[in-house]
Amino acid sequence: MIKCEHPQYKTNPKYICKESDGCSERKNPGVQGEWMENGDVSLYDDTRAGVLMVFFRELKAADAGTYRCGVKVSDYTESFTELQLSVRHDAKYPKSVTESVYLGGEVNITCQIPEEHEVHFCKEDDNHICQTIISSKVREMSGSSERNEERVVTVSISNVSVRDAGVYWCGAETRDTYLTFISLNTKIQLNLIMPPVVRHEGESAEIICSYDSIYKSKPKSLCKGKCSTRDRNPLSETVREEKETKTGRLTLNDDVTAGVFTGTITGLTAEDAGKYWCAVTLETELNYLYTHLIVIMNEELNLTKYEGDDVSIQCKHHDEDQKRFCKAHEASMCVKDGVSLETIRDDRFSFSDEASTGVFTVNITDLREEDSGIYWCGAHVIIKVNLEVNKGVSGRITVSCVCVTLLLMGASVLLLYKLGYIKTRDQHPSPDRTEMSSGEASHAACDYENIKDARRHSVPDTEETALYSTVTHPTDSSDPNDPLYSTVQLPTNPSDGLLYASVHFQKHEESLSDAKVTFSNEEVYCNYTTVSPHMSLN
Repeated sequence: MIKCEHPQYKTNPKYICKESDGCSERKNPGVQGEWMENGDVSLYDDTRAGVLMVFFRELKAADAGTYRCGVKVSDYTESFTELQLSVRHDAKYPKSVTESVYLGGEVNITCQIPEEHEVHFCKEDDNHICQTIISSKVREMSGSSERNEERVVTVSISNVSVRDAGVYWCGAETRDTYLTFISLNTKIQLNLIMPPVVRHEGESAEIICSYDSIYKSKPKSLCKGKCSTRDRNPLSETVREEKETKTGRLTLNDDVTAGVFTGTITGLTAEDAGKYWCAVTLETELNYLYTHLIVIMNEELNLTKYEGDDVSIQCKHHDEDQKRFCKAHEASMCVKDGVSLETIRDDRFSFSDEASTGVFTVNITDLREEDSGIYWCGAHVIIKVNLEVNKGVSGRITVSCVCVTLLLMGASVLLLYKLGYIKTRDQHPSPDRTEMSSGEASHAACDYENIKDARRHSVPDTEETALYSTVTHPTDSSDPNDPLYSTVQLPTNPSDGLLYASVHFQKHEESLSDAKVTFSNEEVYCNYTTVSPHMSLN
């Protein structure tokens, strides 16, 4: 930007021309007190200060040269000042940065300028002219860089409102007697953020967009993705003053009295989640305010682990999305002022991102009981993860007291059955046993139980681990009334996979002392019972 001062001819017509072209083309505003475009420059004739302002957009090498900045004194007389415009390429400039700040917050904008120059900070208006900012909310703070060639300047804007959104420029200003040169080398796009909208799948969501009163008669848009892009997302709509528009599940309503327009989306799905922009239609779409719509899926992930285990949790996201993983009772607690609590200061937690598949994985090692709880995982689409960490040793076969109790109960029932069967057999002898000799054998009644252990352990699923019950007849008995008893012995090494039960009978001298029993190889009858306790150790 160039400012040519003519304080003694404030109201006289002013112009600028390129002397190297013989001033064949004079550019002037044509009107006073208003910015006017003339070719590739914009001009403003300030009659109150007697200043002609010339704004060059996107300087090119061809713009370099000698210019004449003049004023018409009379029909035959002109007054002008010559100036030399140099255009050089610098790899560092122009810079373009984007800053985002919440409504009502404070933002610091930094830029670098040559040490010997003054800083110039301005904001583009609707005509893309960079206007000097006069506001008590803007404070300038300077600081020296490590090299004394440039200094860093910080401009702070407090209590940010919708009017503060837009494009800012920062640069160096050089003054002469009647000339001022302003080189704008850093472009800052300031966007405003609203807190994220968090809703569950199937619910409705409202996105509220505030706007400046100067835009109340302008069309407004709510778009998923930037409104200025040619390929708009289908979930986009424009509303005009005091009207309501509805397209599918999206309804827009503009309240010019309150200075807000509202977008309502019903029947939320995972596809609705994402970044939404509020925009005002001027010559182009002005995207000034955005928010994130986060959809929590109804489907939950339930995980049960033991202390010392490791667990991997997969979460979905898109490349540009901010990844979220946190532990909280409610999903809204995971997002503080729109920023996810993504950083976990614990070496047991690690992240791996597979961008090509749209999945990032959270790995937790050496689980502890205090890791139990509710986690939220994802980006714009979030799932609820219920993690339960139980005490105990995982990865090895363990027999809990409940399992032992069940085995003992099973053995007791088995023994009672055998006792009843033997008594019944003694009271009602089988006809086949009336005649016994060393050459013949009765139909022997063999009772045995095969207890199969179907617990999950390191043995492959196809193998079957048997628990054996052994019936023995002792030779001595100190007490003929001594009852039957069962001993269940657990293996000292769980990997052995075998549990044994021994059943001992006391000898009844009066009934069995003279008996001879022989067995025939051809006819042996066996009654057996199979007990298969199913235990699941997670």
